[in-house]
Amino acid sequence: MRRMFRTMRYFAGLTLLLIGQSYGQSLGDVARQQRQNQQAKKDQPAPKVITNEDLPGHSQDTSGDTSDSEKAVPRPEVAPHHASRSAARWTAEIEAQKHSIAALQSQMERLNSTIRFAEVSSAYNAGQYNERQLHKQEQVQRMQEQLDQQRKRLEDMQEAARKDGFGNAVYDP
Repeated sequence: MRRMFRTMRYFAGLTLLLIGQSYGQSLGDVARQQRQNQQAKKDQPAPKVITNEDLPGHSQDTSGDTSDSEKAVPRPEVAPHHASRSAARWTAEIEAQKHSIAALQSQMERLNSTIRFAEVSSAYNAGQYNERQLHKQEQVQRMQEQLDQQRKRLEDMQEAARKDGFGNAVYDP
């Protein structure tokens, strides 16, 4: 029995010694590492901060009631039609607008498919659940309004391309 305790103390001491040796880091090493980190930071250029005003297509009219899913949809800007553009540029802008409309439609369909009301008597917290469903319906209505605006913008772009002399050569009617 004594032999077993002696062997256990021996292994415990050896283990503590090895842990202490491998884990220890001197204060000098820490200070040296900090100086190297600070020197590396000084050598790096200052990071450039980009604000919303720096981004193209930033509008000053922001409403606080838009959700993140509504903000994710790109909104190409329509320049005045008096600035003549190439056919490739008109095609790219019209295609981008069509993709924007398609993305908004798919988001709206996905959200609409998740709306299911619960019967008040059959579910626990049915009132809160139904409030969330009403909120989803309101969000779908806002997205529908946005979709109508996107479609109007697409029609305006197609009309501007037609007035630039491209007809329907740059878009599929």
